[in-house]
Amino acid sequence: MLAGPQEPRTPYKAVFHTLRSTTGTTLRERADILARSYLDQGVTFDYAGEERPFPLDAVPRVISAHEWQVIESGVQQRVTALESFLDDIYSREGEIPRAVHEGILPWRLIASSSHYHRAVMGIRPTNGVRVHVSGVDLIRDEQGTFRVLEDNVRVPSGVSYVIANRRAMANVFPEAFATMRIRPVHDYPRMLLDALRAAAPDGAGDPTVVVLTPGVFNSAYFEHALLARMMGVELVEGRDLVCVGGQVRMRTTTGDRPVDVIYRRVDDEFIDPVHFRGDSVLGAAGLVSAMRAGRVTVANAIGNGVADDKLIYSYLPDLIRFYLDEDPILPNVDTYRCADDAGLEHVLAHLDEMVVKPVDGSGGKGLVVGPRADGATLDRLREAIRTDPRGWIAQPVVQLSTVPTLIGGRLAPRHVDLRPFAVNDGERVRVLPGGLTRVALPEGELVVNSSQGGGSKDTWVLSDRRAVPPTSTAHPDNREVVVMSAPTASLEDSMRAQQQQQQQGRPTDGGAAGC
Repeated sequence: MLAGPQEPRTPYKAVFHTLRSTTGTTLRERADILARSYLDQGVTFDYAGEERPFPLDAVPRVISAHEWQVIESGVQQRVTALESFLDDIYSREGEIPRAVHEGILPWRLIASSSHYHRAVMGIRPTNGVRVHVSGVDLIRDEQGTFRVLEDNVRVPSGVSYVIANRRAMANVFPEAFATMRIRPVHDYPRMLLDALRAAAPDGAGDPTVVVLTPGVFNSAYFEHALLARMMGVELVEGRDLVCVGGQVRMRTTTGDRPVDVIYRRVDDEFIDPVHFRGDSVLGAAGLVSAMRAGRVTVANAIGNGVADDKLIYSYLPDLIRFYLDEDPILPNVDTYRCADDAGLEHVLAHLDEMVVKPVDGSGGKGLVVGPRADGATLDRLREAIRTDPRGWIAQPVVQLSTVPTLIGGRLAPRHVDLRPFAVNDGERVRVLPGGLTRVALPEGELVVNSSQGGGSKDTWVLSDRRAVPPTSTAHPDNREVVVMSAPTASLEDSMRAQQQQQQQGRPTDGGAAGC
């Protein structure tokens, strides 16, 4: 937020002056409203077996239009390269992938990935899209450069919190002092539905789309229910689907209905007990066969996880140059491959200086921050790396950028990352302007994952158009105007307004976000 003492960076000027003129008591009251509204509306996340309101900080993160242009272009480039890579390894059945043939990366690294699935070799999506939805995790380093931390093209989650955060912030901070032109995020469900319908098999004139969830006990069930409701499609579990004659059908109270597109939130290993885990009841037996027959599309495609493998991630800059003939717009974090002899030797010699990650890990699980680990932990890690070098990568400790965060009633710097979400409809890759900013709440903590107790911030991407005063009619470019100013209305007035909205049955932020 600050370029120097009491010197806000340009995108943050309005927020900075608002915070300076807001009393600590008022800010805490607003933060309490956010937490209570999230709990009441079911905006929760499972942490250590306990259902908690998803922590939303009262201070937004602001990104300038210029910075966003770089992020947007970089994410689009990366998703396009990942699509090419997945097509190269899965569509060329019986042939050596071009990237392997040209020496970009060895075949053994692909074949040894735990998320590479031969069961879907040769399956070609109708419109060529395998990465319908992606979440690319970015961090900002000490020099202010955005870098890619990891890719998420299997079952990326968190976009529901982007939508819920924006709505909650707009409700709880409604006062006007100065306007900021903030690009909207409410269009995401339509973007997603359009992409899913575009992926329907040939001949599906009015495709039936469903959201497949593992069930109410899944930590992200809130998101599954929200997206299904906002897209106007059915939310189903594996027991609701049956594969008959190469076609997937959905059981309903009026009989079975054919299903054309499944937006699945179930991991590969549980999606089809015929080809994967035989004890799974979360998917549908015969689903892969229906995909191979061209009767149903599964989004995201099964087998995408090979592109999430953190060892494959280290080759992405080279893959971008190979497939697109372009230099990467967003650089990777420097990465050492333990699978290489030179990389292994360096990592083992500097283990206490690096962040070490399992290549198939997610949610921060298995990650070890060397400078904070004790000797016993490093000894166990050293042995694990020697036993399975393919299973680990290492990166230097990057001091993630910080944003002021309300901690214990006071503002303090906390480390953040950013997960922009992209949707590919086969014609273009669209990046939702904003994304999920995750914040590590403990002081000095670098792990921001929600599953590790992290919180979130509303992410405001500024429009590059000149700000104009808000009017009573919608702006022709459909931009969303959000204002930040010194609070003038009382806390009671704010709560009374929310209660009136709920009693009148209007779709408030929480109403649309509850599950």
